[in-house]
Amino acid sequence: MISNTAVGTGSRLINLKCPACGAEYDASVPNTFCKTDGCNSTLFAQYDLGQPLEKAILKDRPASMWRYRELLPVIGEENIVTMGEGFTPIIPIENLKQFTVGNDVYWKNEAGNPTGSFKARGIGMAVSKAKELGIETIATPTAGNAGGALAAYAARAGIKAVVYMPKLTPQVFKDECRLYGAHLVEVDGNIADCGKLVADGAAEHGWFQISTLKEPYRLEGKKTMGFEIAEQFNWQLPDVVFYPTGGGTGLIGIWKAFDELEQLGWIGSKRPRMVAVQSESCNGIVTAFNGWQSSAEFVDGGFTIANGLRVPKSFADKVILKVLRDSKGTALSISDADMNTAVKEIARNEGMLIAPEGAALWQAYKKLKKSGWIQPGESVVLVNTGSGYKYLENISI
Repeated sequence: MISNTAVGTGSRLINLKCPACGAEYDASVPNTFCKTDGCNSTLFAQYDLGQPLEKAILKDRPASMWRYRELLPVIGEENIVTMGEGFTPIIPIENLKQFTVGNDVYWKNEAGNPTGSFKARGIGMAVSKAKELGIETIATPTAGNAGGALAAYAARAGIKAVVYMPKLTPQVFKDECRLYGAHLVEVDGNIADCGKLVADGAAEHGWFQISTLKEPYRLEGKKTMGFEIAEQFNWQLPDVVFYPTGGGTGLIGIWKAFDELEQLGWIGSKRPRMVAVQSESCNGIVTAFNGWQSSAEFVDGGFTIANGLRVPKSFADKVILKVLRDSKGTALSISDADMNTAVKEIARNEGMLIAPEGAALWQAYKKLKKSGWIQPGESVVLVNTGSGYKYLENISI
């Protein structure tokens, strides 16, 4: 049980702010994205980071994402909806060291979260804040894991959940949603098609949408991965962080976390180079990055075994591209065949059955290591976002 003793004095949330135009919004009422003059940017939660806060507050706190309570947006402790999400392990590569010579390479393994993926962080935070704001029905489009997480956390919170999911999604994701009691709608299309239907349904029925980065609080849950990486590396950040990038919430969130920690004085100005990894099926960020474009085009090449990477165009594409460039990072795409090979290679040598999205990172790492982009002596974190058990329908053994 989370108590005041365990989590400290509470959130330092001030308001919401648009990173693009600077407009500010009242965080005490429901918000989606910036509506100022058609800006349409995602909104960032802002905290009072000027008041001193010591790292020692973390001592003896629960090993979950809620240990960073002051930098999270839920005000009332009674509104926290938790099942122990967060504080996932950092696991070093042990048996594939022929690929890691000269580097320390680690997995940040999100597979142990409730419902089996990192989505528990963002959805858990969004549902908690929705409960605090009195929202009764939440709807989302999903490629799989977010739908299951929403169904589970909404059930625990006593909130109704409506989930739109592509028909090509593996059956386990659909069964999961129905078991948790969500209303599931299967769509003959991709996540963008699901998103349009969610928007229509929200307008008609008054649902609150928590589509990726179209509301501010999923980002706040995902950013806790950045807090944890910093803490688990003793407040000395790794040199490179690889992230599977569909909607990109986690990549943006990790970067936001580092900025907040620096403002608190918990870390210095050093930042890792961020690497966005996509499926060749939906590689708009990669194309835009390599073409020095400020935004990405809509790209949908159809099915990919990494369901979470079939996002034709991220709502926050401009923010993702800015993070990659500000960090001196890069972006690359991986084929389904290479992801499938990597799933088996990691399983048979490291004993971890990771999601294809995570497997894409391993192949991307090997490419950048071989090219010399990853330099000798650098430390590397690969964020595996989910469990491979949910993808057995997609994986060729």
